[in-house]
Amino acid sequence: MIDGVEVKPLRVIPDERGHLMEILRCDDDIFEKFGQVYMTTTYPGVIKAWHFHRHQDDNVTAIKGMLKLVLFDDRDGSRTRGELNEFFIGDRQPQLVHIPRGVYHGWKCISQDEAYVINCVTEPYRYESPDEHRLSYNSEKIPYDWAVKMG
Repeated sequence: MIDGVEVKPLRVIPDERGHLMEILRCDDDIFEKFGQVYMTTTYPGVIKAWHFHRHQDDNVTAIKGMLKLVLFDDRDGSRTRGELNEFFIGDRQPQLVHIPRGVYHGWKCISQDEAYVINCVTEPYRYESPDEHRLSYNSEKIPYDWAVKMG
């Protein structure tokens, strides 16, 4: 596992009215601080990658659909530099993934329907100076192939 990455299995509590799923609590070990919460969607087969942040950590979960979430550590001085992590999160595997600042990340919607993602970040988005540092999804800097791995 990339240094600083944490995974929290999410507990789903169903009853006859529906279900509830806690995502992130202020008393979780994984919680640092609150910046903002946002929701984004990704259409089937679409790849949103790569980027990292210098000033914020992300806490990502998919609440509908499925994502292949991939992380790459390119941080100078990191003991896990060069390591890749791959997670499958969403309906079938409810998890929260904590992504520390400096770690490249991206995802691909692997479900038949649009995936809904909730991200609780440690800093609010700065419209005048976004903390978004991007590479193309197929950048040679990151040794990852987004294709389905048949096996």
